[in-house]
Amino acid sequence: MQTIDDLQVAGQRVFVRADLNVPLDGETITDDGRIRAAVPTITKLAEAGAKVIVASHLGRPKGAPEPRYSLAPVARRLGELLGRPVAFATDTVGESATATVASLAEGQVALLENLRFNPGETSKDDAERGAFADQLAALADAYVGDGFGAVHRRHASVFDLPGRLPRAAGGLIATEVGVLRQLTENVSRPYAVVLGGAKVSDKLGVIAHLLQRADRILIGGGMAYTFLKAQGHEVGDSLLQEDQIPAVQGYLEQAKERGVEFVLPVDVVATKEFPDLSSKAPVEASVVPADAIPAGLMGLDIGPETRKLYAAKLADAATVFWNGPMGVFEHPDLAEGTRAVAQALVDSSAFSVVGGGDSAAAVRILGFDEAAFGHISTGGGASLEYLEGKTLPGLAALED
Repeated sequence: MQTIDDLQVAGQRVFVRADLNVPLDGETITDDGRIRAAVPTITKLAEAGAKVIVASHLGRPKGAPEPRYSLAPVARRLGELLGRPVAFATDTVGESATATVASLAEGQVALLENLRFNPGETSKDDAERGAFADQLAALADAYVGDGFGAVHRRHASVFDLPGRLPRAAGGLIATEVGVLRQLTENVSRPYAVVLGGAKVSDKLGVIAHLLQRADRILIGGGMAYTFLKAQGHEVGDSLLQEDQIPAVQGYLEQAKERGVEFVLPVDVVATKEFPDLSSKAPVEASVVPADAIPAGLMGLDIGPETRKLYAAKLADAATVFWNGPMGVFEHPDLAEGTRAVAQALVDSSAFSVVGGGDSAAAVRILGFDEAAFGHISTGGGASLEYLEGKTLPGLAALED
C-alpha cells in the first residue's frame, strides 16, 4: 500500500480517517492516547501544505446526532496537541462541513462532526454506505487512512471512501501493521501472550490462532473464571460464561497436545460485591485460592502469588503480546494485577506489544511511561482480528 510520501498533497484537500474514539466523562477526555497517536500524520500533511480534513467516529450513536458523542471536545484537544487551530464542522457532509472545508488554507486543519451521526457510515446496505462515501469524497482530493482502531469495520469512511480517491496509509497504520507482522512472522522466542478482559468469547478466535504460534499463554481478568471452571474448579459468584466451557476445554487440550503452556491464576482478590468505580471508596477484599473461590465471593483481580508467577513467566520472553487487564484496574484496590503485568513488561528485555483498548488505557492510567513498552497499539479489536488472520476491510481498501 502507498504511504503519504507517495501522495502530492500541497494545496490538496486531504481527508484523514483517524480514530479519535476517546473516553469522555461529560466533555472531559479521560484518555487522549488516540488523539496523540493521530498527531504525527496530521502534522506531516499540514506542514506539506495540505488542507487537512480529519474525520472519526466516537461511541455508538444510532445514526443521528447525540450531544454526548460530539467530537467538539476532541477538536479542542487536537488543536492543543497540534499547536494550531482546528476548525470544527458541526455536521459531516452538510452546510457546516462544506463551508468549513472551503475556508481552509494550505496547512490548516478541520475536524468533521462524528461520522456515526450519519446512518450511511455504518449501514449494512452497500448503496446507502456508498452514497455517504460519495458525499465525503466530494469534500476531498485525496484520502489517508490512519484510524487503525477502525480498520476491522466495513464502514463508509473506512472501506468505501478509499476507492473513490487517491489513497495512502498514514504513519500510524504503517507502524501498527509493521508491529503486528512481528507478532505473526519470524517471531523471536520465547513468545508469551497475556490475555485478560471480561469475556472469553471475545478472545476465542485469537486464542485458536495463537495456539499455533505462542509458547505460553497467561490468562487473567474475568475470562479466567471460565477457564478455571472448565478445569472443574469452583469460582463462586465470579464472571462466568458457562456456554463457552466446552470450547475452553478444547483449547486447553489443544495446548497440551501442542506443548503450549497455559498459565491460569493460582490465587485471586475477591469481594462480595462489585465496587462503585465512581467513588473509589476502599473495598473489602480477601485473597483466596483460584481453585476454590467460596460461594458469595467474586474474583476481581489476580492475587499476589499469581502476580509473582506471571512476572516469572514473562521474565525470559523475547516477545510479549498483552491484551486485556487482569482485573478491575479502574479501582485502586483492584489494579495491582494489571500493574504487575505492566511492570513485568517494563522490566523485561522482550519486544512488548500492548494490544490497545483497556490495556493501553491501563498503562496510562497507572502512570507508566509509554516509551518503556515496545509498542502500544491504538486498536484492540483490530489488533486481535489481525492476529486471528482475518482480512481487515480498512487495510484491504488501502492496498494497491
